[in-house]
Amino acid sequence: MPERAAMLVNLGSPDSPSVADVRRYLNQFLMDPRVIDVPWILRRLIVSAFILPKRPISTSEAYSSIWMDAGSPLKVYTRELAEKLEPTLGEPVRWAMRYGNPSIEDELVALAEQGVRHVRFLPLYPHYAMSTTETSLVEAQRVITARKLDLTLEPLPNFHDHPAYIAELAALTREHLADDDHLLFSYHGLPEYHLRKTDPTRSHCLTRANCCQVASPAHAFCYKHQVLVTADLVAQSLGLPRERWEVAFQSRLGRAKWIEPYTDQVLEALPARGITKLAVICPAFVADNLETLEEIGMQGRETFLKAGGERFTLIPCLNARPGWIDALADMLREGATLPRVVNAS
Repeated sequence: MPERAAMLVNLGSPDSPSVADVRRYLNQFLMDPRVIDVPWILRRLIVSAFILPKRPISTSEAYSSIWMDAGSPLKVYTRELAEKLEPTLGEPVRWAMRYGNPSIEDELVALAEQGVRHVRFLPLYPHYAMSTTETSLVEAQRVITARKLDLTLEPLPNFHDHPAYIAELAALTREHLADDDHLLFSYHGLPEYHLRKTDPTRSHCLTRANCCQVASPAHAFCYKHQVLVTADLVAQSLGLPRERWEVAFQSRLGRAKWIEPYTDQVLEALPARGITKLAVICPAFVADNLETLEEIGMQGRETFLKAGGERFTLIPCLNARPGWIDALADMLREGATLPRVVNAS
């Protein structure tokens, strides 16, 4: 085994669509303080009393509707990506889930036991957020310290504006976008207070209407700024006029205010605006999963068509496209570490 390896990390998935496995997965996910950012006792109360009693049942049904013979789509596509990336990159590539299996801990320990000493660590999230990029990096650092692993971790940066990523995303979109389609970029949402907390200046994000357009050090950690940059760059690559595309945010949970506009509300309103032919892409994800296949591909499609839409196209994620594999290999070779973790404690 070479002394250098790469690790790809995705969010996670239950081991099966059973209610018990979904409950176990949701408990691990939602008890992460970087996901529900409240004191532990309150987080435990919210998760145990208000979420876990009922939500695993509906979520289990949703997972069952998209489950593949080989397992969860997120795991299937992440595994395929790692397997195809390895010969292209020319070094071992492991993959892990932040929540569920295979875990970051198990994969890092396995690499250390095989003699690897340097790990290029790439969270597969194009855009920085404390509930994705940050928690993955903090977990890896925790494992290395707690298990006393002789590993050097090289975290790779978020790639929301990387030319190779934008080019491949634009190429994918072009394959599925009809000339008369409106394009909706649907990104996973975040509570607004997450943006404020990851703002290192503590005085920029959400303090003015155009904060995402005003240059600031906060943009290195601002999810909303970065998703808007991705959408704008892809639209430019496609030559789309501004009236043919827009951005919305999906998957909100709880009562806190999340980034607006909300995807479900936009889908319901579009036909009344005369937009009846729609293509939706979800660039917050590089592998298809519950939020793309079920929430958008099934629920979102139904919402749009019931509201008067005529045609709905879900553009798949990059998954294991050859061009995406080449782009990832380029990013891993380039290196360069992530900005410092804002709230590592």
